[in-house]
Amino acid sequence: MDDSEDDFVTWVTARQGGLLRFAYLLTGDPHATEDLVQTALAKAYLRWATVRTQGSRGAWLRRIIVNEHVSAWRRPWRRHELASTPYVDLAADAVGDGGPEAFDRHLWSIVCALPPRQRAAVVLRYYEELTERETAEILGCSVGTVKSQTHRALAALRVKLEEVSA
Repeated sequence: MDDSEDDFVTWVTARQGGLLRFAYLLTGDPHATEDLVQTALAKAYLRWATVRTQGSRGAWLRRIIVNEHVSAWRRPWRRHELASTPYVDLAADAVGDGGPEAFDRHLWSIVCALPPRQRAAVVLRYYEELTERETAEILGCSVGTVKSQTHRALAALRVKLEEVSA
């Protein structure tokens, strides 16, 4: 292996867990998560000689993951097949006597129901704790778009949570 490949392997090994967690928060499906990260890493490997000299390799790879996730929703066959994950199924009966863990599962099921761009904005802003500017850079949009997507997502979450507590 040359220096570029060694650098890639070292970098991916150190950050693979975080990339998988990030992708899982976007997809909500463990199988789709692995596919998404694998696709993103394959794309990153092809351009690693160029990317490795940049300082924001993590942001660049998260942007690939987000773009691939959004692109998957645009594919025609995706409209006909909807996968159901055990995490969403568990959340159906999570409200009530289940305690905080049940509420978290239910909240997660609501987050999974958000449109992909809104879910990506919420995950980047509140799970990854990125700024609006960093989130905009990863999503490839303006800061205003991040603000509006996040606002709409939080409004939808509030409505769903109010329905549950009513």
